Amino acid sequence: MNILFDIGHPAHVHYFKFVIRALQKEGHHIYITARERYPVFELLEAYGLKYFNRGKGANSKIGKILNIFIIDYKLFRFAKKNKINLMVGFGSFYISHVAKFLGIPSIILDDTDNATFGQFLYRPFATKILSPESFSKDFGKKHKKFRSFMELSYLHPDYFSASPEFRKDIKLESDEKYTLIRFVSWNAHHDIGHKGITVENKINAVHRFSKYGKVFITSEGELPNELKKYEIKIEPHKMHDVIAGASLLFGESATMASEAAMLGVPAIFIDDDGRSYTNELQKRYGIVWNFTESVRDQQLAVEMGCSILSGKENSFTNTSSRIFSENINVTEYILNEIKESLK
Repeated sequence: MNILFDIGHPAHVHYFKFVIRALQKEGHHIYITARERYPVFELLEAYGLKYFNRGKGANSKIGKILNIFIIDYKLFRFAKKNKINLMVGFGSFYISHVAKFLGIPSIILDDTDNATFGQFLYRPFATKILSPESFSKDFGKKHKKFRSFMELSYLHPDYFSASPEFRKDIKLESDEKYTLIRFVSWNAHHDIGHKGITVENKINAVHRFSKYGKVFITSEGELPNELKKYEIKIEPHKMHDVIAGASLLFGESATMASEAAMLGVPAIFIDDDGRSYTNELQKRYGIVWNFTESVRDQQLAVEMGCSILSGKENSFTNTSSRIFSENINVTEYILNEIKESLK
């Protein structure tokens, strides 16, 4: 069968890379369409996955709306030319439209509660919608939920084992402690209206955390001059090794906060909307702390970070093992759903 995966975000590469490899081994023909956004292409190339460049995204509201028609048309031509039998994506309303028009099934995965605009666009057209149990919305009969986190599609111990080799790349000693900070660009359609952490609090967080070890920053946007020396220089496919070795993950990325939790690393996530899965990781496992973007909450988040780094919080040694034992292997689940859709 000819199966198309649409990739719109670096995390989507990870969600589907082991699914794709398993399907290829079974003899299926895999096609990948990918958004031109760093480091999507870099990750696909690192994993030896060929792709079709479907173009860049848009930042303005009007641009995002126009882009729907442009990308729908590109994907329609690509899918028709390659005689696609099934389309799969994460929150990709584009493939739901194209698949419906072509009369083929589509599978949409989603764990982002506040992606209301995208959900409005894919819900009527998708054949099947898959989400973690923590997902707060219910889209009816076509919506199935599973007990797990999306990050276990690639950070499950069946697929990932952290390597310390990256330490040579960033000149870290084998036992040297560090904090990893993540800032996002706030350009996604579900980020409209968000501002994130203030420059003052970004600088404050770095200075405070530096008392407990080195600090590295990974940022989608340009950093203030005062923080540029902290920006990590590492190949994108090694980032999970970096997360696994950190003492703390702090920042504006829900995905990276969840990745850290899967790897037994405490995380602080700052976002006014929050996410159901990071709430679940706080309530059920006590390894993620959620804060709003208010200036007061940003300050409290930094204080909590210092508390974690000083050893005042509980140990997280066995947390990842508990997460693995209580949640399913998401790659296997997606594979089963794909096979069911191809019958």
